[in-house]
Amino acid sequence: MKPRVRIPATSQPVKAVEGEPRDGPWLVSWPDGLLPDSWGKSWNFWQMGHDPIDGIGSVAVVEACVNAYAQTIAQCPATHWRALPDGGRERVNSAAYRVLKHPNDYMSRSDLIYQLVRDLFYHGNSYHLGRRNLRYEVDSLHPFDPRRSKAIVGEAESVWYELDGNSVLQGDNGGFFSGYANARQRLLVPARDCLHVKLQTEKGEYLKGLSPLRHATDAIIAQRMIGQRLIAMFASMGKPPGVIETSLNLTASQISELRAKINETWRGVDDINSGPPILTNGLQFKGISMTAQEAELANASKLTQDQIFMCLGVPPAILGQTDRSSYGSTEALIQSWLSSGLGFVIDHVETALDQFFDLDGFPEEYIELDTRALLRPMEKDRYDALSKAVISGIMSPNEARNSEDLPDVPYGDEPRVQQQVVPLSAWEVGRQEAPAAPTAGKSAHELDAISARARSEERATLKTALDEMKAEVATLTKEHSARLGELRGLRQQYARQQADGIRREVTASRQAEREEIETLRAEMEALKRALATVPKREEYSR
Repeated sequence: MKPRVRIPATSQPVKAVEGEPRDGPWLVSWPDGLLPDSWGKSWNFWQMGHDPIDGIGSVAVVEACVNAYAQTIAQCPATHWRALPDGGRERVNSAAYRVLKHPNDYMSRSDLIYQLVRDLFYHGNSYHLGRRNLRYEVDSLHPFDPRRSKAIVGEAESVWYELDGNSVLQGDNGGFFSGYANARQRLLVPARDCLHVKLQTEKGEYLKGLSPLRHATDAIIAQRMIGQRLIAMFASMGKPPGVIETSLNLTASQISELRAKINETWRGVDDINSGPPILTNGLQFKGISMTAQEAELANASKLTQDQIFMCLGVPPAILGQTDRSSYGSTEALIQSWLSSGLGFVIDHVETALDQFFDLDGFPEEYIELDTRALLRPMEKDRYDALSKAVISGIMSPNEARNSEDLPDVPYGDEPRVQQQVVPLSAWEVGRQEAPAAPTAGKSAHELDAISARARSEERATLKTALDEMKAEVATLTKEHSARLGELRGLRQQYARQQADGIRREVTASRQAEREEIETLRAEMEALKRALATVPKREEYSR
């Protein structure tokens, strides 16, 4: 038997006193959802083919919004950046970068980020086990089912994670109840080995995130009920709504028989070969026009969609509703989304990755999901932005080319600007050093003389500068020659010292050999003298 708890719905007015039963609808738990009054009157409603209307589960618009987040963020490649002292930054080929590029043997980078974001929105949490190599670096990440995993606080405020729901690591079939059948397969790991990304938490429960869909429960349930109503309307499209009137007094059995014959004759869209029934014996069909409430189903559906859009922070234009868009370009739409919901989710995931990989965070050392990949289809917008950055001196030509996967070109490593782009201080200096303009009233001969004198002074200035450069080159050449001589002398001195050292070592080695030989000779003489004192064999025989 499924456990169930009936709780009065928040939208249902409470009329009965405490302790008395109340009419539906009810909010039930496990499975969570809304149970209409007609279904909930039977305790075994699940055996009668009725499931609670899930307010957290997926409907078309919710799936579209969550999928938009997951697909968009999965397109952004992750990069490990480190700040440089000159204000720039450099890519780091670290363990974090390698893991985010190839998380494990059965998932790609896109699979990991895509599933992580979906778990965040549907369950409020995302759990990943980080396995380490012999260098104690994380070399793989493995996702686990957020419905079967949780955080545990141990002694001395230590945080542990109980992970379950990975069929690759645990070898189960991945079913919802498989982990409960064998609790020994659950993994208990410390917090340093678990990447836990979570969204909003309740007060006091700071280790468990909540799905943002819980704030749109009413809108999601309304979407489901509107969808079921539309399905019922279209299913009976072949049968016009109405009643059959007659002045005859019919018994209950006759009414049932008449209803069965009409249904058999006219099956609506289920039987396209049948025709309309023919009424006789005073039977008259009286049609019922569609009520205003039914006509407003489409407007109600749009209203609930807007509530879901606002709750999840997705612009309707992202899902193709361009008639409701006020953006002039796709880049403006993406930038607007990045400044609100999408930007928060990306930054939230980046911050969690920084903490897991023990990085200082922005701006010192951090993980970044490159959002420039979102503009990959907009070639014109990318080229316009890069050309403005190069012309303004913000980027060098090679940096702009490398961002488009193009090779370097000669003399393209340095940023450049146009000649007239100078600071105001340089403008004032230029005005002071500029030659005076010729005064009015000068004749052509005088102007030529002034021009020739200016050219002569310029040539003299250039000659003086050239002579100074030659003298400086000569001085540098002398200094270079002197330093080369010093280096040669030092090299010769080092060679002599090295040779003297070798010579001393050889002499010492030979002296040690002589002394050893003399010692051996002395020992041999002593041995001979000792042998001379030993009695001969004849003396022993006597």
